Amino acid sequence: MKILAIGDVVGARSIEYLNARLWKYREANRVDFVVANGENASDIHGISAPDARSLLDAGADLIPLGNHTYGRRDICTLLSDSERIIRPANYPPMAPGGGYTLLRIGGCRLLCINVLGTALMESLACPFQTVDRILEREAGNYDISLMDIHAEATSEKIALARYFDGRIPMMFGTHTHVQTADEQILPGGSGYITDLGMTGPVGGVIGTDSEAVIEKFRTKMPVRFRVADGEISAHGALFTLSDDTLAVTSVQRVIF
Repeated sequence: MKILAIGDVVGARSIEYLNARLWKYREANRVDFVVANGENASDIHGISAPDARSLLDAGADLIPLGNHTYGRRDICTLLSDSERIIRPANYPPMAPGGGYTLLRIGGCRLLCINVLGTALMESLACPFQTVDRILEREAGNYDISLMDIHAEATSEKIALARYFDGRIPMMFGTHTHVQTADEQILPGGSGYITDLGMTGPVGGVIGTDSEAVIEKFRTKMPVRFRVADGEISAHGALFTLSDDTLAVTSVQRVIF
């Protein structure tokens, strides 16, 4: 079994890029399931309902989100109605949507969790305790699981991965838009990478127009960020699992 996790999709052009390439990649590499973080898909801030549907049509099976989850008002209804779009589980319970979902890959039951880091980010509920409760609540209801850790601090992502090693077979970080070179199988058997990178323009600053970002750093004045122009590429990681044991056998960085 192969599961592809794709880094933050930045802007409408990146959805178009995936629409032209993702199905071909799936077929060529026999990918069974695709996760694509969509929290920057609509002009960096959140994802609109039409863009979410377009990303699913492009070949994504699941869209986790992040700190820009509620950047687009129209996503709230879709979050509540769709099992394929999830927001971080440690948002307050009354926030629209759910923080995890149960899907199927053939006859295999897959638990998908989205969690937001709290170091240098929003002050939400503890991600460790939140995910512990999910695993306890859903015990016996799934065969394998994965978790998108949307977080700023590398240390927090690694700490979460070490804590859930052996309990969540596939874990990957999102948010920083820069692919890390630490793909590995942890001692407890979980596959992990600190950040998938992004699907977006490679010539800007993490997908954003360079001039605006530079001006912000130089002047500290408010600026309007926009998606950068230029060449796009998709970054992510491919997790391969044994068909017999469902153990992760490899984690491979991918760029296409």
